[in-house]
Amino acid sequence: MRVLVAEDQVKLAETVAVGLRREGMAVDIALDGQQALDRAVVTSYDVIVLDRDLPAVHGDEVCRQLIARGCEGRILMLTAAATIEDRVDGLGLGADDYLSKPFAFAELVARIRALARRSRPPLPPLLTRDDLRLDPAHRVATRGGRRLPLTPKEFAVLQLLLEAQGTVVPAEQLLEKVWDEMTDPFTTTVKATIHRLRVKLGDPPVICTIAQAGYRI
Repeated sequence: MRVLVAEDQVKLAETVAVGLRREGMAVDIALDGQQALDRAVVTSYDVIVLDRDLPAVHGDEVCRQLIARGCEGRILMLTAAATIEDRVDGLGLGADDYLSKPFAFAELVARIRALARRSRPPLPPLLTRDDLRLDPAHRVATRGGRRLPLTPKEFAVLQLLLEAQGTVVPAEQLLEKVWDEMTDPFTTTVKATIHRLRVKLGDPPVICTIAQAGYRI
């Protein structure tokens, strides 16, 4: 899952980004409204966490422009104002959800995951392939009843492959959705992660490499 955190409080933005990355998300940061718009032009985000009171371009205007451009990512608006009127105004701009500051990090994660589910076709709550089981809500993957000790990145890659339901997922798509802008696009990190996944999944192999195309289960 690729997430943009648009927040001008640097410490808060970095803290949120670190926490979301630990949850297996790929996170980019924008420190003002113009940065947020610029990043949204070049990257397809599943969820945009948008602070309403941004410098350069106000969060309200960022939201309006994203909607006008046909942005497919879901928008979660943050604000220090907690009145009903503020919440109604934010949703009226086209935001998909609204969260008041200060907020509990667990609630932020839950709302981001809920919005991400709404941004793609409905999937079963449990992703399966033969004896392989993955529960996105509880962050648990098993094979043959054995729990797999996956890192957040490994879990995210496996989830994307299972969500593809047998179709090929290009390495570029895995890189875009699981890693963030700090990752070298020419890195071998996808190949290395797939290798570790194969070792942990065991035999018989379930991840196939499709030459010049990508990977599939």
